[in-house]
Amino acid sequence: MKLPLQINFRNMEGSDAMKQNIEERAGKLDQVCEQIMSCRVMVEAQHRHHQSGNLYHVRIDLTVPGTELVVSRGAQDHHSHTDVYVAIRDAFDAARRQLENYARKRRKEVKTHIEPLHGRISQLFLKDGYGKIETSDKREIYFHRNSVLNGDFEKLELGAEVSFAEESGDSGPQASTVKVTGKHHYVEV
Repeated sequence: MKLPLQINFRNMEGSDAMKQNIEERAGKLDQVCEQIMSCRVMVEAQHRHHQSGNLYHVRIDLTVPGTELVVSRGAQDHHSHTDVYVAIRDAFDAARRQLENYARKRRKEVKTHIEPLHGRISQLFLKDGYGKIETSDKREIYFHRNSVLNGDFEKLELGAEVSFAEESGDSGPQASTVKVTGKHHYVEV
């Protein structure tokens, strides 16, 4: 961290053991992301309940290049926050997850969703339970009735537009998760 760790306690006295626990956990955050500029931790004792004792709220503010990450964990999030160390642990676990996501985005390792391929039904053998899809690049992809979602195999028609995922089969490429996308109607003006 570029700036020293700031630890504040509200409505309670912080012990040396609590401060040491927070310092150790903050040091581990530095291992997840070396770009942390500052870290502020606030531990607050909320209302005293007759049967369950104090409830604790922990807030962590992390400043990193381009943004600020805020984690706020309290009794409303988890009933075990009658133990201050559990509340601290949960807050730092959430901060670690946010930092990992931030670091992945900075490295451009964010998961991307692959768009399904599109095509039209070019051959259909209802009795035999299979067909073929012609892709936009004029390839023929085999599909089986079990690959068609929602049991729509019997509803398929030649020329129907579908989306699908392509995978390798025993006899070449085949389609899985075939979904009817509907026919596009062109209106002449």
